[in-house]
Amino acid sequence: MNALAPLYGLVLAGGESRRMGRDKALLDYHGRPQLDWAFDLLSRHCERVFVSVRAEHARDGARAALPQIIDGNLGAGPIAGIAAAQAAHPDAAWLVVACDLPFLSDTTLASLVARRGRQPVTAFRSAHDGLPEPLCAIYEPASRDAIVEFIGAGRHCPRKFILASGVPLAELPEATALDNVNTPEELAAAATRLNSQAEPGLRR
Repeated sequence: MNALAPLYGLVLAGGESRRMGRDKALLDYHGRPQLDWAFDLLSRHCERVFVSVRAEHARDGARAALPQIIDGNLGAGPIAGIAAAQAAHPDAAWLVVACDLPFLSDTTLASLVARRGRQPVTAFRSAHDGLPEPLCAIYEPASRDAIVEFIGAGRHCPRKFILASGVPLAELPEATALDNVNTPEELAAAATRLNSQAEPGLRR
């Protein structure tokens, strides 16, 4: 079997946070901005890590302090960030995570990385609906042309891309690790949940 491509990390931080009403990348779940926390988490599993941003956010404080890949003209939403990263470093595989996953852990990421193989995408099965989890997934270089073709056909949903690829899905080692936070109500619930888990050494 050929050696695996080098693994780079990408924190998706280009969303508009409309439902939250404020920048989700700057929310504080772990004593610092979520963007910084997610960046450091990925750094423990990847050779290099970048933040995916839209051009108009490139100079924002937290984003400006980190290595960036700016969305191009290909695609819309999260898949635009994935396509831009693949264009910038086509020989790398990309471990892509959304910035709004405060329960993500080293255990979950290590499990995903360990499952890399010949498939173009390595992704978890959602614990909620059984569908692919596209925003905590690894996109190998072999997926690049297919993603460009997918976008060219006017399609922009990375979950549907993974479904169409037919790759087997991995089971989550921690069922709630990919619960995301999109609204003020979910933010309050997440803070309560994290506070209840805040025993020393419980999470990293």
